[in-house]
Amino acid sequence: MIVDTSKTNAQRFILAYNTIDQALRSIYNYKRSMTFSDMIRRTVPINSVIRKYEDKLIDYARLRNSIIHNSNDEFVIAEPHTDVVLLMEKIAEMITKPPKVIDIVAKKPVLTIEADVSVKDVISIIAKSGFKTLPVYENGKVLGLATPNRIVDWMGSKIESEENIEGILNDHQISQTLKESDLNSRFTICSENLTIQEALDLFYKNRLLSAVVITKTGSSYEKILGLITISDIMDLNKVLDDYE
Repeated sequence: MIVDTSKTNAQRFILAYNTIDQALRSIYNYKRSMTFSDMIRRTVPINSVIRKYEDKLIDYARLRNSIIHNSNDEFVIAEPHTDVVLLMEKIAEMITKPPKVIDIVAKKPVLTIEADVSVKDVISIIAKSGFKTLPVYENGKVLGLATPNRIVDWMGSKIESEENIEGILNDHQISQTLKESDLNSRFTICSENLTIQEALDLFYKNRLLSAVVITKTGSSYEKILGLITISDIMDLNKVLDDYE
C-alpha cells in the first residue's frame, strides 16, 4: 500500500473513504441516493471485508460527516488518528485490489485420484499421505471429492443394508461413494481469479461447503490449481488481517 505523506491525515482519511464509497457503488450498483452507512449494512452479507469492519466503517462515516460539514480551508474540526487512517486505507485497498486465493493460500500440493480406484485403496492413500480431501477425476473431469466423512457416510449406509464390509471396500470404486448433489452444496469449482474475500463469502453463505476447487477458468475439465477447505478459513482471515 502506497501512502501519500504529503497529505494530512484528514485528507488521506477522506480519500480512502471516497474510494470505498465509489468502489461499493460500482461493484454492487448501489444508487447515488443511498448513504454510506446503508451501503455498508447492505453489503455485510455479501462481502467478508465489509462484514469484518462493519462497525468501524459506520463509526468512521460519522467522523467523515463531521470533518466534511464542520471544516473549511482554514480549519479542520477533527484530524483522524494515524491508526484510523491506515485502517481505512487498508480497507480501501482490499476492496479495490483484493488478494487472490491462488496467489497466497492455495499453493499447497493437491493429491488427485481416478474414479475407478477401490474404496479400500483410497482409505489407504488417505491414511498414508495425510491428505484428507482428494479430488476424484473421471475422463479428465472433476467428479467430486473423496473425504473421510463422505466415505464413512457411504460405508454406514452399506452396513445398514447388511452388506459384507470386506466386499464393500474391495468391490466398490470410489466414484460410487460420491453424489452429484455434492457439487455446489458440499464443494464448488471456481476460477483462478477467485479472491480471498469471495472465498470467505462462499463458506459464509453455505455452511455445508467443505471445499473450493480452483481451476484455470472454473471448468471441471481443467487441471486443479489449488484447493481450499474449511481448515484454511483461519489462514484466509489472517491474510486479510495482515494485508498491506
